[in-house]
Amino acid sequence: WPVRIAEVAMWLTQHQMNREFARQFGREPDLLPLRTSAHIVHGNALRLDWDEIAPKAQLDYLIGNPPFRGKQFRTAEQNADMAAVFQGRSGIGILDFVTCWFQKAAEFIRGTRIEAAFVSTNSIAIGEQVGPLWHPILGMGIHLSFAHRTFAWDSEARGKAAVHVIIIGFAPFDPPRKRLFYYPDIKGEPEPREASAINPYLVEGPEVTVLNRGRAIHQAPPMVFGSMPNDGGHLLLTPEERTELLEKEPAAEPWIRPLLGAREFLNGIERWCLWLEVIEPNELRALPEVMKRVQAVKAYRLASKRAATKKLADRPTLFGEIRHPKGDYVLVPSVSSERREYVPMGFFDSATISTNLNLLVPDATPYHFGVLESRMHMAWMRLVAGRLESRYRYSAKLVYNNFPWPDPDDTRHQRIEQAALAVLDARASHPDSTLADLYDPLVMPQDLRKAHHKLDAAVDKAYRPKAFKDDEERLKLLFERYTALVGL
Repeated sequence: WPVRIAEVAMWLTQHQMNREFARQFGREPDLLPLRTSAHIVHGNALRLDWDEIAPKAQLDYLIGNPPFRGKQFRTAEQNADMAAVFQGRSGIGILDFVTCWFQKAAEFIRGTRIEAAFVSTNSIAIGEQVGPLWHPILGMGIHLSFAHRTFAWDSEARGKAAVHVIIIGFAPFDPPRKRLFYYPDIKGEPEPREASAINPYLVEGPEVTVLNRGRAIHQAPPMVFGSMPNDGGHLLLTPEERTELLEKEPAAEPWIRPLLGAREFLNGIERWCLWLEVIEPNELRALPEVMKRVQAVKAYRLASKRAATKKLADRPTLFGEIRHPKGDYVLVPSVSSERREYVPMGFFDSATISTNLNLLVPDATPYHFGVLESRMHMAWMRLVAGRLESRYRYSAKLVYNNFPWPDPDDTRHQRIEQAALAVLDARASHPDSTLADLYDPLVMPQDLRKAHHKLDAAVDKAYRPKAFKDDEERLKLLFERYTALVGL
C-alpha cells in the first residue's frame, strides 16, 4: 500500500511539473498514455544492496527522509539493523536509528561524485552523538556541502505534530561552494550564508568532532564528580533531623556540614550531612546518636549485593567516594534546564560538601568560575553537551576537557575575575531568590543580567579584541582554537 501511494505521488508530481512546463512554454508535453512507472523497491533499505537498485554510474544525487527512531525506542529488529550497518563498531548504542542511513550512504558514495542529503532529527548534530557518528564518516573523506539548521517541520497528516529537524548534505569530495541555512524564527524562512567549511555541529568551522577526552586540552584544573554518599541516607540530614540531632548532641555540630546536590544547589533546598573524615575515635564514641547513624551505614553496606559496596562497610564513617576539594572550587550541576541563558554555576569554599550529582573544579579561582559562566563557554556547552530529555547534561570528558580556554594577559585575567565576583555579588543581593528563580529567562533581575553581560565582554576580549557578532562567530573561533590545540 505505501508503494502504491508513492507511485501515485510521483504521477501527481509529474502532473504538477507538466502544468509548470505549460505555464513556461505554452503547451503541456504529450505523455499519454502512461507507459512508464516510478521505479520503487519495497524492502528494508538497511539490508538491501543499493548499487543493485540504483547503480552508482547512473546517480548524481541521493536524497531521503529516513525514520527518526530514538535510541530508547528502537525495536530488536532495528538494533540488529544498526549492528549490521555499523558492523559491530563500538559506541553506536547512543545513536538514533536515522544515523544508519548516513553511515550507509557515506560508504555507498565513497569514491564517486554522488552528493547525498537527508532529513534528520537535530540530535545527530549536537552533543554526544556527533563524535561516534561523524568522526568515522569524515575519515572516509566525506565533506558537508550544505545544511539547514534546526527548523520546525509540520506534517500534513491528520493530527499533525511539528518536529524539529535538520537537513544535511554531504559529498565524497570538497564542494567549492558551501551554504548554511539559519532559522532566526524556527517556524519561518531560512537565511542562507556562504561558509568556508561546515562541521558536523552545523556551524562554520573546521571539519572536526569532539570526542571524550580523559584530560583537559588546556592548562586548567581537572574536573571531577562530587562525593558519593552510598550510605543509605544515614549520613544525610534534613533541617529537621539536624535540629533534632543537635538538641540531643550539641557536640556534634562541628561535624555537620551543608550538603548540595544539583537539585539543592539550583532550588535553594537546605540539606546537611555528617562529615566525619578527620574525627578521632574517642570523639566519635562520645557521640552516641552519631554512632547510631554510623552503625546504620555499616549495616546498609553489608546488606548490599555489590561487592564494592560491601567493602565500604569497613569505613562506615565516610562517604562511599570522597572527592571533596581542600580549597575553593567551582560547582557545575550535572543537569540543567535548556531554557536558561546561562547554566548557574557556584563558587564555594571547602566548608560546603557537594554530592556526585554535581561536577567540581577543585583549586579553582574566580577566573575559572568567570570563564565557565561566560557566554563563550555556554555556546560551547549547548553544542557539545549531551541531553537528558531536553535538558543539558554537562560532561567533564566531553564538554570541559575539550573546551578551548583563552590565554589572557594579566590585565584581562584580572578583569575576568572582577566581573566574575560581580556576578556572585549580584546573586547575593537577592537572598530570598533561588538560582532557579534568578536564572529564569522571564524574571532574571536586571542587575544580574548586566553583571553577566560585563563578564561576557571580559571573556570575549580574552579571545580577541574585536567584539563577536553572535554565538556563531564565537563557535567558529572556538573550533579553530580547538583544532589548533589538539593538533588536527
